[in-house]
Amino acid sequence: MKPRIYHNPRCSKSRATLELLRTHGIEPEIIEYLKTPPTAAALKELLGKLGLEPRDIVRTGEAQFKEAGIDLSSAQDDTVLGLIVDHPKVLQRPIVETEHD
Repeated sequence: MKPRIYHNPRCSKSRATLELLRTHGIEPEIIEYLKTPPTAAALKELLGKLGLEPRDIVRTGEAQFKEAGIDLSSAQDDTVLGLIVDHPKVLQRPIVETEHD
């Protein structure tokens, strides 16, 4: 599997991560998740690889998160995944996925 980065070109940390990968000779598959949001199934698979919960990859400072009024401490995983799918701007980035578990 070719490494992949869930990337927002307007995010300085995402750009720095992409540059770091390229500096090390790694040309990842770039997924601009704001243009092509991941599905709930893809997020579940990714979270399984990362050993994280949906609430761990949410940008709580985003207006879309605040407007949703979701309490992450008690929200069901499917609710949080739905928020990310519907409003990909709340996805914490960058995320780099490799072939290693």
